[in-house]
Amino acid sequence: MGKAEQVPPVTLRSFEWIDSGAGARVRGIVAVDAPVVFQPQFQLATRMDDPAIVSSEQMHVGWLPRGTYLLEAQVPPVLAERGRLMVRMTHRASMTVQSGPSIEVDRSRATGGEATMQAPWRIAAVAPTVALENLSWAKGHHDWFFRHFDHAAATVISYLLGDSPLLRGRILDVGCGDGITDLGIALRTGCEELTGIDPFAGFERLPGIVAANHLPADVLASPNLRFMKEDANFLPFPDDSFDVVLSWGSIEHIAGGYLQALREMKRVLRPDGLLMMHPGLYYSNAGSHLGEFCSEPFFHLKKSREEIRRMVMSTKPTYMDRSGEFATSEQYFRWFTELNPITVTRIEQELRALDFRPWRVAIRTEPVIEYTPEIEHYPLQDLATTELYSSWISRKKPRPA
Repeated sequence: MGKAEQVPPVTLRSFEWIDSGAGARVRGIVAVDAPVVFQPQFQLATRMDDPAIVSSEQMHVGWLPRGTYLLEAQVPPVLAERGRLMVRMTHRASMTVQSGPSIEVDRSRATGGEATMQAPWRIAAVAPTVALENLSWAKGHHDWFFRHFDHAAATVISYLLGDSPLLRGRILDVGCGDGITDLGIALRTGCEELTGIDPFAGFERLPGIVAANHLPADVLASPNLRFMKEDANFLPFPDDSFDVVLSWGSIEHIAGGYLQALREMKRVLRPDGLLMMHPGLYYSNAGSHLGEFCSEPFFHLKKSREEIRRMVMSTKPTYMDRSGEFATSEQYFRWFTELNPITVTRIEQELRALDFRPWRVAIRTEPVIEYTPEIEHYPLQDLATTELYSSWISRKKPRPA
């Protein structure tokens, strides 16, 4: 039996030219046949070999799930007189811009000189395809799925790891939680393998999360994505197993300290591999991880442990969007007591001592801090720094052959 023909991720169906009192426009149907397509862009061009292109001034489209979409654009008058127009599409795949299909709309008119114009596109889902306003990228940062599938995945891939070719290899996420970010990374990079580990197995909820956020179930069927219920202190992988190791908001939750976990990350990361580290900073305003219970700035540094326990046990939490995850007050307080007091200075010293070299660093800070007697002895940097994003290169020597 011959090899099955690969289905293109996107199909541009026949477009039509429409003349009306409002001017000429093109309209057609786009079919997304892949489970998901990232950052689709549409353009009008006079011909494939013509330098005059009408750029796509379309609404931002983060991704489209499998389905059917109506695509429409106004044609500027200077191009309406040209006659033949080419509708072209590109999209992002494996961290590069991929050329999609094209189709020609022929009006049999004479072509003119060069021109570059803006053509606003309108994109809408055709029922029963889910409406675009229900997708995470249209909801924005208040949405948990957006913050992890869209924002965190893109931050890891491009902002912190610079679209490194190593992301096409083997990736390990230590403390993957519900697995949403891993799914976003695996789909965008086309990596050889992405393994997410977490002792609490929150990733078991991922199929339900995927369905609730309008992604096809088969995005989880890829063999390059797997999850394991494992402890970061004892990674069940051989030395030098991974090209990239990720830790996003996880090491502060490793009860009893995280240095053994850092040593394990170094062990399984190949020489010259990349480590991405985004730890929760204990002395920051949000360092308590108890924002559901109190909005007072730095309350976890001002109050005694017993006062915090009474507050957590007696206050009904204002649950944040955590994609369907709910915890008890007892769990919240236990997690608070287990937090590791990470600071920027300390984590930098520890990673350098493990022979990691810093590559990319971004630090977020408070706009202003109102000091009170309870916190006046804390270092300025520790209170002012809200978030640390960093990536590091492993400088360990290759093992002898």
